[in-house]
Parts: sequence; C-alpha cells; structure tokens
Amino acid sequence: MPSGSRRRPPPPHRRGAMPPASSSTLSVSAPAPPKPLRLRRPLIAAAALAALLLLAAAYATWRVDSPPAALLARPAAPARFYSFDLVREYPHDPDAFTQGLLYGGNDTLFESTGLYHRSSVRKVELPTGKVLDHHQMDGDMFGEGLTLLGDRLFQVTWLKNNGFIYDRHNFTKRKSFTHKMRDGWGLATDGKVLFGSDGSSKLYQMDPKSFKVMKMVTVKYQDNEVPNINELEYIDGEVWANVWQTDCIARVSPEDGQVLSWIFLHELRSEGICRHCVACSVPT
Repeated sequence: MPSGSRRRPPPPHRRGAMPPASSSTLSVSAPAPPKPLRLRRPLIAAAALAALLLLAAAYATWRVDSPPAALLARPAAPARFYSFDLVREYPHDPDAFTQGLLYGGNDTLFESTGLYHRSSVRKVELPTGKVLDHHQMDGDMFGEGLTLLGDRLFQVTWLKNNGFIYDRHNFTKRKSFTHKMRDGWGLATDGKVLFGSDGSSKLYQMDPKSFKVMKMVTVKYQDNEVPNINELEYIDGEVWANVWQTDCIARVSPEDGQVLSWIFLHELRSEGICRHCVACSVPT
C-alpha cells in the first residue's frame, strides 16, 4: 500500500482471500422466533456477504425488531432500525472475492471480484452460479464497486483513481476513465448520476460522461460522521451503504447525507454478535 494512502492496512477478512468453503451454496436456516437466523457454514468472504445482502435487501420484507443489545440499553433514536427476512438462497463461487454485485435481468448477475492477480468482471447465472462471461483484469488491479447504467458497466479499483467501462454484452469492448475520488470503493446509479464512495464518510455524485464531481455530502448519523462507507446500491431514492468492518447497512439520503435508518445483519453470522457501527456508539 502506498505510504500516502489514508486507508489503513486491511485485516485478512477484507483484503485477503478466505479458504474455500466446503460447499458453494450460501445457506441460512430459518428457525422459529425468537431465535436468530444463522449460517450453517462460513460465507465465501465478508465482502461477498455485504454485496449479496445489498442485492437481497431490496426484495426482503423488513421488520423493526431485534436491534443489537447496545441499542436496547438506551433511548430510541429518531432513525429506525431494521432486521431482515431471508427470502431465497443461491449457489455462488466460493473463490470469488466479491466487491460489486448487481442484478442484470433474466436471472443473471454482474459481479466485480477483487484481490491482486485475481480481479475480474463476470456475468453469472443466478440460479446455478455458473460464470457465463468473464474478463480477467491485469494483475496490478484490485476490482471494487460495479454498477450498470444503460448498456455500460462502470467499475472502480482500489487505491487508484481510475476505473473501467465495459459493454454489458461484450466485456472485450471496454475503456478506462479517471475520477476525482480519493480511492475506489463503491458505485451505484439512479440512472442519471454515479454515486461513489472511497472508504471515508463522503458520498460523491459524479457525471457519468465527464466524471466531474457534481455534489459531495458527508454521511452522518445524529451529527456523527459515518466512516468506511463501502459498497453502494440505489434503492427508491436512497443510497444503501455497507459500512466496512460492521454488520450494518446505512440507508442514506443522497440530498444531505443523513442516515435515515439502519439495517442490522449480525444474525446472519453463526455467533450472532453485532460488530457495532456508529449507530450503537452515539451518546444520548
């Protein structure tokens, strides 16, 4: 990592590959309440969990119950807190270090994978996990966030200010671009602008043609900045942001950066212990 980078050296679960799991199917049991949902085996990678859940979250039925114990001990905050319902599970390549994931229509996914010498862009068959198309990136590139605007896939890379644009139908048709973010972590779009993150508390809005930063807001919860904003999705007027090294997704207003509500996902891990985000540590 360059000495000037503000991103701290990552722990193994974020920037190092995990050993292949014994099975390639993401599997979660659904015991009767009040027992939490639990995984029957380790996930493919912590980053893959974040990306998969952001995709599934748009279709899940949300309920406002079972927040972490740290939240139960103090008065309710204005923001709302959500858990999740598991609705479906799919097989997935356990060796894919997923960084960006989105639905491509017709039971397909587009996926950006990370790690040096292993980064790629893929088209995946959702029901089977089969890789239908694949572009292997250069060994010095670490693939990160991915989003689809029209027929173009936009991808950013870690520790660099450049990214790539791919034809969704033919990955060999691609070109590069340069952005003004400090680093490349997450990408999303509302169909007009690109939303980007660089691992800080900043949420960027960029022109998809010039890549000029049109607007930048600071993501905050109760006047406290939320750092480590990672992968992004745009859902019904909100930007949903995975917070790196926590089990939390922040639902963010793109207008002013305020966190409107939180989604807690710690019950997906076998031990069910919450890795806290700023929502659990703000004094009241």
